[in-house]
Amino acid sequence: MERRGVIKLGAGLTAGGAILGTASAAHAEQATTQAAVTTAAQIKAVYDAEITKAGGTWQGYVTLLNGTAAPVVAVDHNSRSIKTAASINKLGIALGVLDKIDRGELALDDRITLTSDIILTGSGFYFHQTAYGDEITVANVLVAMLLTSDNTSVRLCGLVCPPAEINETLEAKGFTDTRVIPNPANPNRMWLGDTTTFETNDLLTRLAKGELLSTESTAFFLNVLKGLSGYHDGFRRNMSSVERARVAMKYGADDAQRNESGVVYSAAGAPALVYSFQAQYNDHWGNYGATHPAVQAHATMGRKMFDIVNAAKVAATDAVTLEVEQEALNGDLVQ
Repeated sequence: MERRGVIKLGAGLTAGGAILGTASAAHAEQATTQAAVTTAAQIKAVYDAEITKAGGTWQGYVTLLNGTAAPVVAVDHNSRSIKTAASINKLGIALGVLDKIDRGELALDDRITLTSDIILTGSGFYFHQTAYGDEITVANVLVAMLLTSDNTSVRLCGLVCPPAEINETLEAKGFTDTRVIPNPANPNRMWLGDTTTFETNDLLTRLAKGELLSTESTAFFLNVLKGLSGYHDGFRRNMSSVERARVAMKYGADDAQRNESGVVYSAAGAPALVYSFQAQYNDHWGNYGATHPAVQAHATMGRKMFDIVNAAKVAATDAVTLEVEQEALNGDLVQ
């Protein structure tokens, strides 16, 4: 078993700064915005080159978080086009569950029984057990859904937060195109439905800035998405473990669809870039691995965009400080 430690991201984001005069602050903001615009052009060049090489039909929305100012748009490519969300909409399901927890109507340590009749195969791990009857927490279900994209966890979430309630939460928070599809035969079950790259980007941006959920729920949500045991075939593929821990992401694939969205953090722990990609292909449907052309494009874009943002040093300054999982350098077994 690998030993992993926990380090704090975000230390020093606000400490030690001198109080600037109005003119100096305005000048600094202007300089930061110009840096973000220059960086945005570099990001767009990478996106354009890689989707051309990969083929298929793409939608994309990529933004740079720029101090306390509005995000700078680097890529806006068919971003309002409504497409099959696949497992990307597990973000919306988690948002609905955690919002219910914030309202005091549910708790992370509430228990759900894992029964054989609720099991779904595909991605995840619950279906591998073959023996059931576990009493598992809501927290356990959310980690399974967000970290390993477990399909059974969607049904488990529906037991405590039905699809109609999830859609009500999404609507209340301003999302108009992101919806799960209720199963008319069972009010607690759902299909994953649709979304747009614009709304997925907006969800992750507002989440990273602490605008959608409580501080506790926000930290829980993002720390799971940054987990080093998650998906690495795409954006995070060509990164070290420390670099991977600076990307909170979710992947989704279904037949023709290959989607990925995430938040890239600066070395200081502030969210710097938010990306959302969707792509559809007439072929490669059965390839859910790293050699799919869209996933290869995600990997190349990830390495290049990470380096561009890292060098530019642009990031939000009003974000939630997070913890990050980091693998021990010596890989010792826990004693």
